[in-house]
Amino acid sequence: MNSIKQKTVVIVGGGAAGLMTAMQLSPLFKIVIIEKEKSIGRKLLVAGNGGFNLTNNCTNEALINQYSPSEMLADCLNLFSPKDLQTFLFNLGIETYVGTSGRVFPKQGIKPIEVLEAFKKKLNKNNVLIKLNHQFVSFTNQSIEVLNPQKEIETLAFDYCVFALGGASWSKTGSDGKWTSVFESQAVKVLPFQASNCGLNVDWNTGFLEHHEGKPLKNISFTIANKKVKGEGLITSSGIEGNAIYPLIGAVRNNLEHNHTAVLAIDFKPNNTRAQLLNKMKGRTHKNYSKLLNLSTLEMALLKTYVTKEEFLDLSKFIDKLKNLPIPITGLRPIEEAISTVGGISFTDLKSDFSLKKSPNIYTIGEMVDWDAPTGGFLLQACFSMGNSVANSINERG
Repeated sequence: MNSIKQKTVVIVGGGAAGLMTAMQLSPLFKIVIIEKEKSIGRKLLVAGNGGFNLTNNCTNEALINQYSPSEMLADCLNLFSPKDLQTFLFNLGIETYVGTSGRVFPKQGIKPIEVLEAFKKKLNKNNVLIKLNHQFVSFTNQSIEVLNPQKEIETLAFDYCVFALGGASWSKTGSDGKWTSVFESQAVKVLPFQASNCGLNVDWNTGFLEHHEGKPLKNISFTIANKKVKGEGLITSSGIEGNAIYPLIGAVRNNLEHNHTAVLAIDFKPNNTRAQLLNKMKGRTHKNYSKLLNLSTLEMALLKTYVTKEEFLDLSKFIDKLKNLPIPITGLRPIEEAISTVGGISFTDLKSDFSLKKSPNIYTIGEMVDWDAPTGGFLLQACFSMGNSVANSINERG
């Protein structure tokens, strides 16, 4: 038997990043997956509710620029791109298709559980040992300690260890961020977790909420700190959220941290210039705003809330607000409501292959590392790409 096959890789965490690492390494190494929950891939299944967005058809710079810090993830994304992931899935029997906005989903009729079952089939075929209901406790350069279902401490030796413990959102899936103290005790730099891909807090007045909570804003754009995103937003009891909000969370967070304030600008007519809108209203008064400018009841209510009477009656000033309505943001929604988090293991303590500088045979990947990306398939893609990258690194080292 080849000596490489005798080496052991312990993977702590059975999410997207850990499972990809295991699938890529299992033909050549002895793999043990440690999972504290009763099953692997729980967050994958939860993410599949309402549509299993596996990746995005974005390529090259357009893909890399979705991530922050982009320079730290560029290599692994180039090495294992969305196209590579789609090929990988196809080889597992999971066909995919490209939906709206480039989002990639399993072929219609394929459920999230079937994707997970395909992963399990590959792991079982390569004799991967999966220890469920095992809680990670501590680690050294050669071993980890886990608490088994019998509440006994087990020690597992390894040649390589890959931590894929997740961030701090969606704690019901096991991603609770409680592992941070263990790494801090080993002098590994861990940054505090913060919400990402979440809603924004806005102090709506009661009258506005009574009539408009739960209503969508469509075909508009949001801007903050020169970053502009077209799409949709949803009015909530606490503020606003939606697919056009999530990509702006990083900029909002930075403004709140450095300036203690943040202002979100809404352009209700991103496809029309100011001159075009003025021309539509030529010879008309404010009584024609809604009909001639095709403004919904919600849009008119927002404008009336944040536009003064003088601005509303002055066509030129009203059009200015229509193209750039400032909405004060008071904060981000809590981590528990967030789709993902930033924070975790700092890149300053990692080598370019995601191994710890202090312990090169130990890797950290996935959402437990401090990077950010919007929804739309980009979060899962990075986790799969990081897992593949670590597998390549370990394969090369043998």
